[in-house]
Amino acid sequence: MNRPNFAKTPEEFDDHRYVSTAQVARAIGVSVTTIKRWVDDGILPGQRTAGGHRKLLTEDVLRLIREGNLPQADLNGLLTGSADPDTALKEFPSRFAEAIRRADYDALPTILHSAYRSGMSIAEIADRILAPGLAEVGHLWATGRIDVMREHRILQSCISALYDMRRLLRRYGDEDRPVAVGGAPERDHYLVPSLLAKLTLLDCGWNAIDLGPNTPLEAYLAAVRELEPKLIWVSVSHIDDPDRFLQDYRRLYDVCVEQRIPLSLGGRGLHDAIRGRMAYTTFGDGMMQLAAFAQSIHRKPQRPKRGRPLGSKGPSTDEV
Repeated sequence: MNRPNFAKTPEEFDDHRYVSTAQVARAIGVSVTTIKRWVDDGILPGQRTAGGHRKLLTEDVLRLIREGNLPQADLNGLLTGSADPDTALKEFPSRFAEAIRRADYDALPTILHSAYRSGMSIAEIADRILAPGLAEVGHLWATGRIDVMREHRILQSCISALYDMRRLLRRYGDEDRPVAVGGAPERDHYLVPSLLAKLTLLDCGWNAIDLGPNTPLEAYLAAVRELEPKLIWVSVSHIDDPDRFLQDYRRLYDVCVEQRIPLSLGGRGLHDAIRGRMAYTTFGDGMMQLAAFAQSIHRKPQRPKRGRPLGSKGPSTDEV
């Protein structure tokens, strides 16, 4: 179990990311005693000030709410963004699109992080915010309203935000989570789609390993042998040589069938003429479909609505 760390001074907790046990208790709907016990038991990572007060990262509390059976949780006291998913779906896409039109490079990562902190899943962010936003970038470039320099800066701002989310999501992995492996095929140099697949699977409780763009068949086969994945994904944004691509893909699919590994396929590069010649376990037009399929194979353990979390020892004095 992770125990709370000591030696933090009050000045070190001025960051808005930290919240008190009382704030968390009100948001989740349990007593302060329960929150303190979760911190002491390592269920909820925490820090202590020099005066002995417990402080919690907002992201850690959000993880508990995401993973738990806590339908009464109220995020309004913890987050500056909207806690209503319906409101978030309307607010964040329009804000993201407007930031793209203004070429506001600093605002783009902030909006993506705010969307995640508001309760949106990575898959929702990918499909509802990033996909239409990046399509708008392509349209602006094609019509001459932005140049290549601005296009690249917008893309790099988004990629930076995604890598920040990756570091956050990797903190929360369980030791026994299943392995998923994927990437983009050889001669496909698009980075973002497969990175989003990785983050989506991390968010669903998987240990997702992204082999990245331009991944040859041999790398997939080596990953199957060495990593023993329970899921393979292939994200296809561009096909340079259709015949070679189909030949390599067929070899990968045959190995997956032999090893009984589900194979998830997706990407804008798969038009009907190509896709009609391919076999796969599941195909998705977006990350929400990948998330649904992954969750049908493996679902993260849930925490109880109130009181002491499942798996902890001893009676709880404040369960309702």
